[in-house]
Amino acid sequence: MLFKQLFDKESCTYTYLIADQDTKEAVLIDPVDTHLDEYLNLLQENDLTLKYSLETHVHADHITASGQLRQKVGAKTAVSSLCGASGADIQIQDGDVFEFGKGENIKVIATPGHTPGSISFLWRDRVFTGDTLFIDGCGRTDFQGGSAEAQYDSITQRLFTLPDETIVYPGHDYKGHWISNIAQERSSNSRIAGKTKAEFMDIMAKLNLPKPKLIDMAVPANRYCGIDEELANQAAENRVAGSDPKRKMSNMEDLLKQIKQNITEIEPLKAQEIIANSAVNIVDVREESEFNAGHIDHAIPLPRGVLEFKINSIAELTDKSAAIIVYCATGKRSALAANTMQGMGYTNVLSIAGGYEAWKQQL
Repeated sequence: MLFKQLFDKESCTYTYLIADQDTKEAVLIDPVDTHLDEYLNLLQENDLTLKYSLETHVHADHITASGQLRQKVGAKTAVSSLCGASGADIQIQDGDVFEFGKGENIKVIATPGHTPGSISFLWRDRVFTGDTLFIDGCGRTDFQGGSAEAQYDSITQRLFTLPDETIVYPGHDYKGHWISNIAQERSSNSRIAGKTKAEFMDIMAKLNLPKPKLIDMAVPANRYCGIDEELANQAAENRVAGSDPKRKMSNMEDLLKQIKQNITEIEPLKAQEIIANSAVNIVDVREESEFNAGHIDHAIPLPRGVLEFKINSIAELTDKSAAIIVYCATGKRSALAANTMQGMGYTNVLSIAGGYEAWKQQL
């Protein structure tokens, strides 16, 4: 087997290459876009075929290279189904197993907390923990729907129950560390070792860390595997779902159909009627450039990619029982946004079918 731990100095991100040198099949975990050429060179130098590009979560501090790797070498992209990354080939579920090489398996362990869709990957005696567990630390939980309570449970009930000798490979390190193991982190991790859940939550609440510099750009981009949204949607629509029934959710249209069963869509004329006769907040979930090019009067700009961690700062949206109409360009992003908002406790969210394009046609 070939195993490499790669490091991005700008974001302090670790990327991992695992390859079977007999079959030449390889997997990358958390690739960074600025290192694309490095990954391609490694694959070429070792005559490897990249089968999967796996993400531990939707990152806020760098843009993934997974979409570009799909375009360049045909690798399947895989992200947790709870991340809202509709452009991914595979919507990962807890307990999934990725097979590659000669009998090699990577098992998925759901470890929410840093984000609701954060996961870890277990391969042989090694666990790749993303932002859930660091060496003498852990990922923050103050944005992107994070939860310190969920993080505590993920670490203590899922990761710390692995064998002591399991090697911990984190998603980041800011102190010059490379690896650890479960016994070491369970006994001496300064954030969580020996702490009650209440103590851990208090520690996390008082971190007061600055916002990641790339968050406004990285999160929206990573929901589409680091490539242009329109191209990602087109690729998702053109892909065949595959022979495994569990993977049907990898098709964009299948995902949207399932989501639309859980939300309420209204036609533009109905939306105009509600706006004219009712007290309702209008939310535009497109990107800033789209909003500036034209929008519905009195709409609140709130791009889909940053909705989870910016919505609580908008005064008009603090009442979760108030009527809200969301829209995007064609109705896809707004469906995802409406579904997300319902999951956050908003009880009266409507999405405009056909989006702003359909709205303009009705004027």
